[in-house]
Amino acid sequence: MFRNTIFLFVAGLWLASCSEPAAIQGTPVAQQRLPRIDSMAQLPQPLEIIDWRAMAVAYDSTVYDFDAQGEYWPLIWMDSTHKNFNQPTLGLYTAMGDARQGLKNNKGMFHESLATMGGVLGATLVGIDKQRKDGMNYVGMLRNYFNKDNGWNIMMNNTAPEVALLGGGYGRDWWYDVYPNMLFYAIYDRYPNEAGFDTLARRIAEQFYRADSVLAGNYSHTFFDYARMEPESNWICAQEDAAAGHAWVLYGAYRKFGDKRYLEAAQRAQRALESQSENRFYEILMPYGAYTAARMNAEQGTDFDIQKILGWTFDGTSVCRKGWGVLVGRWNGFDISGIVGSTVDHGGYGFLMNTFDTAIPLVPMVRYDQSYASAIGKWMLHAANAARLFYPQYMPAEHQTIPQLAATTKGVIGYEGLVKESTFDRYKHIPAPVAQGDGPNWVPGKNPEVSQFSVYGSAHAGVFGSIIQRTDVEGILQLDLLATDFFRDKAYPSYLCYNPYDEDREVILSLPFKSGEVDLYDAVQARFVAHNVSGKAKVKLPAAGAAVLVAVPAGAEIRQEGGKLWAGDAVIDYRFDVPAETSTTRTGAPQ
Repeated sequence: MFRNTIFLFVAGLWLASCSEPAAIQGTPVAQQRLPRIDSMAQLPQPLEIIDWRAMAVAYDSTVYDFDAQGEYWPLIWMDSTHKNFNQPTLGLYTAMGDARQGLKNNKGMFHESLATMGGVLGATLVGIDKQRKDGMNYVGMLRNYFNKDNGWNIMMNNTAPEVALLGGGYGRDWWYDVYPNMLFYAIYDRYPNEAGFDTLARRIAEQFYRADSVLAGNYSHTFFDYARMEPESNWICAQEDAAAGHAWVLYGAYRKFGDKRYLEAAQRAQRALESQSENRFYEILMPYGAYTAARMNAEQGTDFDIQKILGWTFDGTSVCRKGWGVLVGRWNGFDISGIVGSTVDHGGYGFLMNTFDTAIPLVPMVRYDQSYASAIGKWMLHAANAARLFYPQYMPAEHQTIPQLAATTKGVIGYEGLVKESTFDRYKHIPAPVAQGDGPNWVPGKNPEVSQFSVYGSAHAGVFGSIIQRTDVEGILQLDLLATDFFRDKAYPSYLCYNPYDEDREVILSLPFKSGEVDLYDAVQARFVAHNVSGKAKVKLPAAGAAVLVAVPAGAEIRQEGGKLWAGDAVIDYRFDVPAETSTTRTGAPQ
């Protein structure tokens, strides 16, 4: 028996492995090691996984309230400047009390898509319809970020250059110009019928295609002028990982529209990323390169180096933005491993939005390459645990810069960052980890201390809320592999479960009731582990091991084609390996 053999118990009946037809037994998939994740504690301490879905739902109902009472509230307003499109759009504070923002400042037009798109996406991922929320179409309002008036014809972080210099990024810092398009594409996947979104998505794809053609594999620039179609460089270091953002959007466009030019450009951008001789991770884009590599390898037969890109994502070896990656450590008894940011700034400085959004590509990546199931499962356990420390109600007061203002957050807004030693001289006495934010430095002398609370970062809580489900065993999570797998083919409910303990553990797996009876396939062990189950299943996970479980409709026809295992018209294993003499076809329920 393999060490990772899984047994399932449903309705009091043990389903032994002998019930599985030998004809569909494949070769178990060996797990890849990522040294940075290996260096994390096996089980983070203190361990507390909060209800991230509840946090995201509470954020939406609390923040999207125009009548909210309290100092610094409400956090939203309507921007009626009608930039780019003849319609009002939503304004949302970047940080609480930000002096640049609100209806009375800068004509009400300074707001960032990182916050507003993050809020729409986060809520949507946990099941809230933002097209019809309280009579408002927050999805349609996002079109104002499509900057056609300036000729760039892509989504940008602001609606117009008039306010661009007030904040970060617009038209001079590449990730700020690329990432809004990625957030938009994720939202577009969930609202494909929103009026005009098809047109906007195609225009973005065309702009990215043209830009990649001009760049011709050379992404060593600070940003790209999408109006003049010319790369630019300034005082900010070159951001080669913009290639990952281009590749992710272009591959999504190919999956949506079927234009092979987009596929060719996606692969060209991916090659440009992989060809770097050193780690060029700048902000948030690098992990998307790992997902796109894994997915194109699985669906297009390419051979991109996932390990290399994941190393750049985690290791903190970036030479552009020095030390950017995933933090590892225990500070004064608090395990902060898993958060994302600078591994060197003031001893380490991780950020809430970056931590949330790194899960968008890395969790579904496991569907396409299950050899990273244990690594990503372990990282997600740490990230899910440490991320609660950004929120004042979960961080002891002595580790916060402004605990006396915690009530202003109404329990749904976290600090922007966690740092080992505060970046503010006035808070140097606070022991690590220090919950703080950069807001007061954005507008010195004007932004209040409360601007350390990050509205934009907290907006993305729905990423964790859609992916993470707790089981009956503390520390073992059920991660939804489809939640952020955008523009995918048909797929059955799929979950990653990782056991951080040194001994086998049994957990209750929740199955979608609407799926009816299912046969459970484990892509790590490359075999079915149970048949005709529904509702709940007791799963035995091996010590420090993972399972990738796919809920296949019971009795579906199973066949192997070209290294993939299919159930009916959906792939359930992209890396299925079986001896040539073994048949892998069956029809109907197993005997």
